[in-house]
Amino acid sequence: ANSIEKYLGSKIYTFDIKEKEERVGVVKGMAWTAAGGDTLPVESVIMKGTGKLILTGQLGDVMQESAKIAFGFVRANSVKYGIDEEFYKNTDIHIHFPEGSIKKDGPSAGVTIITSIVSALTNKKVRSNVAMTGEVTLTGRVLAIGGLKEKSIAAFRAGIDTIII
Repeated sequence: ANSIEKYLGSKIYTFDIKEKEERVGVVKGMAWTAAGGDTLPVESVIMKGTGKLILTGQLGDVMQESAKIAFGFVRANSVKYGIDEEFYKNTDIHIHFPEGSIKKDGPSAGVTIITSIVSALTNKKVRSNVAMTGEVTLTGRVLAIGGLKEKSIAAFRAGIDTIII
């Protein structure tokens, strides 16, 4: 069993099972894949720093831009969420998309990234039975996304009973 990855290469797709533990900064997104769809956790942690945004998890250019837009939106709307409007001056935010060997890209994680950042900055957990998808503009408009059927099936398969579109 240990040789499978050696001969076939690293996993391309994994099918998630619902995590029951709710953790601050961890939010479940939904992704379209060539195999149909999957759920994708997004993790954000905050630490003392100088306002850096750190992105990890083999993100493509479009997903990196989505994270930067999400950060800009949270920064511009921080007071609305009960966050100190100068948080960015002494706080670094690290956003990670687990399963680093799998490449990830696309614009539809914006809603999920915003929710993850706000969760980390407010120290509030997001329910583990919720998954979400949606591209977000810098001014907060949520745009249409593709692959909704596949994403919804993946969420159902993972035990998610509430999706936000």
